[in-house]
Amino acid sequence: MNHLGDESSSYLASAAHQPVHWRAWGAEAFEAAAAADRPVLLDIGAVWCHWCHVMDRESYEDADLAAFLNAHFVCIKVDRDERPDVDARYQRAVQAVAGQGGWPLTAFLTSGGDVFHGGTYFPPDARHGRPSFRAVLERVLEAWTTQRPQVLESASGLRRHVADRLLESAPGDVAPALLDAAAERIARAFDARHGGFGTQPKFPHPGAVEFLLARWWDTGEARALEIAQRTLDGMAAGGMHDQLGGGFHRYSVDERWVVPHFEKMAYDNAELLKAYVHAYAALGTPRYRAVAEGIVRWAFEVLADRERGGFGSSQDADVGLDDDGDHFTWTEDEARAALNPKEWEAARRHWDIGPDGEMHHDPRRNVLFVSRTAAQVAEEMGIAASEAEALLATAAVKLRAARALRPAPFVDRAVYASWNAMLADAFLEAGAVLERADCTAFALRTLERLWREAWHPRVGLAHRVGAVALTPLLDDQAHGIAALVSAYEHTGEPVWLDRAQDVARLALPTFTDPDGGGFFDAPAPTAEALFAVRAKSIQDNPSPSANAVMAGALLRLEALTGDATLGEAARTTLAAFAGVAEGLGVYGAAYLRTLDLHLRGATTIVVADTTTTSLAATALRAYRPRRVVLRHPSRVTPHPSPPAPPFALVCTALACAAPARTPSELREAMESFGRTG
Repeated sequence: MNHLGDESSSYLASAAHQPVHWRAWGAEAFEAAAAADRPVLLDIGAVWCHWCHVMDRESYEDADLAAFLNAHFVCIKVDRDERPDVDARYQRAVQAVAGQGGWPLTAFLTSGGDVFHGGTYFPPDARHGRPSFRAVLERVLEAWTTQRPQVLESASGLRRHVADRLLESAPGDVAPALLDAAAERIARAFDARHGGFGTQPKFPHPGAVEFLLARWWDTGEARALEIAQRTLDGMAAGGMHDQLGGGFHRYSVDERWVVPHFEKMAYDNAELLKAYVHAYAALGTPRYRAVAEGIVRWAFEVLADRERGGFGSSQDADVGLDDDGDHFTWTEDEARAALNPKEWEAARRHWDIGPDGEMHHDPRRNVLFVSRTAAQVAEEMGIAASEAEALLATAAVKLRAARALRPAPFVDRAVYASWNAMLADAFLEAGAVLERADCTAFALRTLERLWREAWHPRVGLAHRVGAVALTPLLDDQAHGIAALVSAYEHTGEPVWLDRAQDVARLALPTFTDPDGGGFFDAPAPTAEALFAVRAKSIQDNPSPSANAVMAGALLRLEALTGDATLGEAARTTLAAFAGVAEGLGVYGAAYLRTLDLHLRGATTIVVADTTTTSLAATALRAYRPRRVVLRHPSRVTPHPSPPAPPFALVCTALACAAPARTPSELREAMESFGRTG
């Protein structure tokens, strides 16, 4: 056993048996490196990461290689989900050295924590243009031993480079032209054939879809709607969408959305759930509701702690090291055996199941994706469309049941505050739009658990439930505030609004950059390795930018409470990044949505309904960009005194519509009042 046996991280615990003398991240490890005058090997990965497990098996479980590492290096292993602040800094450094980042991240550091060499996955033997890991280790050790001054000079220069790149802010004018230019840039990246943005690999960008959907609603711009719909349709039909179990895998390796990296992440599915729920609310497309229901089903079945509340963080891609998504894929014989002949004929056409599949490691295995619609299947089989739909429905049930008998990929049960807040927020939206009271109830139970087990009045929201020693991060505070505001809107209970304000009051002095505006990712810097370097980012990578989410949450709080200091912090943040906003494209979607909220202003739905909940339910179910729902009109002074309840007002910054006294009147006001598109 090495030093990882007592670690709570699933990724670290999975390496506790390895012969490498791993240490967890911390001052003790760097002090040991300094005392022994050794370089540090830093491995950053995650329990869901396929190539991390491959490198573990090929290299870190090899006794001879481990002996070499133990003799010449101090070895540190980091879980990127548990320490995204560490990952952010060292990804930038290795990208500068190797030209790429990712996981596993393999970096070589001085005892002061500065990078002087690095890469990602290294094979045990030279292949595919990559040197063997042993050769890399020997070259690093030789440089450390014989070229120490050059190594230290390189590390120092790289630290300065990282310091520059981690501060992404650049001031600029906050103006509508930024939104127009960004929308055009996003449109240029659109893949008109398959949907989505760029070529391959292709990642979901649900924030960009939401930005374009709101733009269409505001302006009537058909192109924005086309891009949003084509992207949602392409993802829904592809193999990146789990056609049987619901939810989405992390990304597609091809431009057609067919072959994914099979891990499923809480944060991806939270943002995708919101995108499909809002698209369904705006457009009424049944397919979008079905996709949203599938995400909910997967999250409930796989991630949720139904007793205590809360969601795990990820589902692994693989069951063993020799497969690549085998749990989720099918040979022709496997699928045929689970179905009756007529179901098989429909299923093979619909999901393109045949003798030749899509998986390189086993060409017999098929990724299920929608190759033909039910109507096309019906035409080919010479049956009614309703019969084809029924056959596909029963086939899906049988295939799902057959898949459930297979060994299931590992699920990381770590409860991270930011990702749980994101899923709780999405579940609140799903509860309202899909009329799923169970979603609403579980979202509130999750937020209660976060408040009970992760909130510390002098620290903030801990990154991980039960791990207060971890550095509190901006990401957790930002998503926490956003979800708490949503909980108030969906319940009308002031305690949620009070909690959101408590988090904001603590976060502002803790994370604000008083000189340049915006927020740092972590509290005041320490001397620990690269943590003397402040990070202030605006890109969505891999989850929505914490600066953008924080600014948006503060603007919503201002709209609900009238506290202008919160709104001013948000506006200062938007201005701090306005100089780089135009070039961000799809990676700036969270910023663009918050900028849109600031420039166009919130639409406040004032609900005074003490006798029923129908008006509040309508306000939460109908689509309206930048909507905030105020359940206590007495808290807001600019609006006129309400007539006798029940009623609802739809108010923009300039005026309010006539009081709506029925759900249909409210839907009409939300659809039309103040709309220019």
